[in-house]
Amino acid sequence: MTPLPKRKYPKARQRERRGHMKIPIPSMDTCPQCHSVKLSHRVCPVCGNYGGREAVKIETPKKKNTT
Repeated sequence: MTPLPKRKYPKARQRERRGHMKIPIPSMDTCPQCHSVKLSHRVCPVCGNYGGREAVKIETPKKKNTT
C-alpha cells in the first residue's frame, strides 16, 4: 500500500504551490489609425491596418432596405 496523508491537505496550501499555473493576460495595444484596442503584433479587427498600411480589407455589413 502507498502512504496516505493523516489529515486533509488545506486548499490554501494547494493554491500556494499552484500560484504560477495561471493563464497570462494578453498584452493589448491601441491601433494608431482608429484608436481601438487590439492585440499586439496583429492586424486591427476594426480597420484592418497593420504597420501603417491596410493589411486586410474589412467589409462593413450591408444594411437592409425596409421599404
